Amino acid sequence: MESTSSYGQFCPVAMASEIICKRWTTLILREFLRGTTRFNDLRRGVPRMSPSLLSKRLKELVEAGVIESVSGSKGPAEYRLTPAGEELRGVVRDLGGWGHRWIESKVSLRNLDPSLLMWDMRRSLRPEPLPPRRCTIQFQYPELPQVQRNWWLVIDEGNVDLCGFDPGFEVDLLVRGSLRSMTSVWMGMSTVAQEVAKRQLHLDGDPAIASAMQHWLGLSSFAAMPRRVA
Repeated sequence: MESTSSYGQFCPVAMASEIICKRWTTLILREFLRGTTRFNDLRRGVPRMSPSLLSKRLKELVEAGVIESVSGSKGPAEYRLTPAGEELRGVVRDLGGWGHRWIESKVSLRNLDPSLLMWDMRRSLRPEPLPPRRCTIQFQYPELPQVQRNWWLVIDEGNVDLCGFDPGFEVDLLVRGSLRSMTSVWMGMSTVAQEVAKRQLHLDGDPAIASAMQHWLGLSSFAAMPRRVA
């Protein structure tokens, strides 16, 4: 009896799809290609995926030779892309580029997720435009429930930490506004200056850090790509 997970075709497209087109798998690959190696960090990149399903998909990717499990001398085991996994970099990049160009922005901005947005911002933030000292930047989304409303990025000696609770440091800049506006800026559909002018974002704090926000924010890796949808 033929497996329900198989297309039953010798075509390479069909065989590759059986591995990488399962639900969540391309997003897990996206996380690996962004440099994530540990299970808990993978969970932060796919916050709506259950831990049990994540474990299952990781096992499948190991069996397919896309990733390998590496036991660390200290701490939990890590996962690494194999040469076969690295070769998927262009596939995932092109898939994201297609979505950025052709999926209408109103559709894109329906799928708002503060934890994913802040995790992406933490990974892409550029410390160079910030002062050479510890900086704490608070993001506040008033329309969200209290548990998701406040986030802090702490930048210290080039390292960036994300906190979902008050780290206890003096806040250098408070960014207050809608999650939709901040996501729009992050995706390159708008700019900090445009959202501030529309009163959708409010910046309160160090003027130098506020004026450099568009530069230190980093933005999505797809933000610079032209959009071709009406």
